[in-house]
Amino acid sequence: MTSSTMPESQTLNMSDALARGAQQFPRRDAVIFRRGKAWQRTTYGELEQRVRNIAAGLSEEGVQKGQRCAVFIRPTADLLAVVYALFRLGAIPVVADPGMGRKRLLAALGDVSPEVFIGVPKAHAARKLFPDSFRRVKLAVTVGPRLFWGGRTLAQIEKRGARGGKTVTPETTSDDTAAILFTSGSTGSPKGVVYTHGMFQAQVDALARLYAFEAGEINLAGLPLFALFDVAFGMTSVFPPLDPSHPGDCDAEEIFRTIEDLQVTTAFGSPAIWRRVVPWCVDQGYKMESLRRVLVAGAPVPIDLINEFHRALQVRADVFTPYGATEALPIASIAGRDVVPGLVSRVQSGEGTCVGPILPEQTVALIPITDGAIDRWDPARVLPAGQVGEVCVRGKSVTAEYYDRPEATRRAKVPDPAGGFWHRMGDAGCFDSEGRLWFHGRLAHRLETPEGTRFPVPAENIFNTHEFVYRTALVGVGEAGSEVPVLVVEPLPGKFPHNKVLREGFAMQLKTIGARHGLTRDIEHFLFHESFPVDVRHNAKIHRDELKVWATEQLG
Repeated sequence: MTSSTMPESQTLNMSDALARGAQQFPRRDAVIFRRGKAWQRTTYGELEQRVRNIAAGLSEEGVQKGQRCAVFIRPTADLLAVVYALFRLGAIPVVADPGMGRKRLLAALGDVSPEVFIGVPKAHAARKLFPDSFRRVKLAVTVGPRLFWGGRTLAQIEKRGARGGKTVTPETTSDDTAAILFTSGSTGSPKGVVYTHGMFQAQVDALARLYAFEAGEINLAGLPLFALFDVAFGMTSVFPPLDPSHPGDCDAEEIFRTIEDLQVTTAFGSPAIWRRVVPWCVDQGYKMESLRRVLVAGAPVPIDLINEFHRALQVRADVFTPYGATEALPIASIAGRDVVPGLVSRVQSGEGTCVGPILPEQTVALIPITDGAIDRWDPARVLPAGQVGEVCVRGKSVTAEYYDRPEATRRAKVPDPAGGFWHRMGDAGCFDSEGRLWFHGRLAHRLETPEGTRFPVPAENIFNTHEFVYRTALVGVGEAGSEVPVLVVEPLPGKFPHNKVLREGFAMQLKTIGARHGLTRDIEHFLFHESFPVDVRHNAKIHRDELKVWATEQLG
């Protein structure tokens, strides 16, 4: 299985974009990041030279095409230099979120069995403490001071390469593996998604057309991996002053000052970041004047946040919500000014969350919901507009497999007799009459009630209209087929009902809202939670399985 559309293989390497950029605009900043209180800048020319030196040094250490290399580096120029050096060698960077939890992280890395480990001292300490996941590591490279674990430092590797080491740079094609990126694991164990150079390039092409990125722009990379695309666009990456493992804890004023001081033109980040930054801007009466566009991804974006964005951006700027996943991105996108005011009433009356029209680069179809693997694509099973089904996608930027997870690959990919395959997103949705896709929730989060199957997002959007609600999660308590719907509510800061009288009053207000809609009229159980458990990558995807257990205990 090579591609969902089986394109013709061609010579391609993602590091070529950096080499071109260094030739065309060597003095343009490629990356800006904070070290202490000062901004550090690395130009395209400097980054290219570092990549050459690191690639040469790693090559002399025996790193070669096809080797899996675990990368645990903070968002700095070092991160881009190492990843692009590995691209150039045809080696495979393996990137996972260190904040996904020790057990899940070690299991994920154990699945991939990296042969090279490049990371900061803290990562190497973990490698020595938990060696089972790293038994195949032949080369250890420390980014920073090396302590008791041996190996090389990145500075030594770079210095060796700069002395004139010979780099073995094999030809790579669009079908060659470029990287292994892990899913967030929000509905299961994290899986290593195999990216080819061709899939990366297809994503670059689609994003460039969709959002009209221009060379010379400055991007605030709230998700560090998005900086890999910036080089391909000829843009400058700014790593903001925040902890990537906890973006929702960022300092709103610091993010605003970063945008203002560096004249950032575009930004990419999770709703958790903007939930802090945008209200702060509105409260202070500030606008993020330099921004042309903001991309918000990782979880459905609330209507109230879109409204506040429009108060904090210039009139010509907008917020966009791309829809996709680690396995397939982008699939659809919608602009905030298309949602507000045009679709607000539909969202808030329970139609779901509109993620927009499908990109021309992708083909999307909805099929009846089933949990088992599907051995063969059947066009006759495709559902018409208006019916809710599982979202399936095919296109050049759709990944073909999970690394060494054949059963997971079999469940997620459906071979098409006409050629290629379809990827099952694990999401439920429907098309409206205008061809826009509406998201209803994850299949794993559906409720099986005596009245039938229901999905959480449409109902949550109704209750999220309450002025004191931050977010909600509809979960099912009981056995499948007889689950009782329970709404778990996280109130806004300062609005938590700390006694029985307040809880009953809040619940009654929510019940009144629910009674206005047939979809939510039967919901009678309301629980209040101080802080929802969320995913590490975006701090926005709700861990509903944990809330379901909690709700069961509360009602027990």
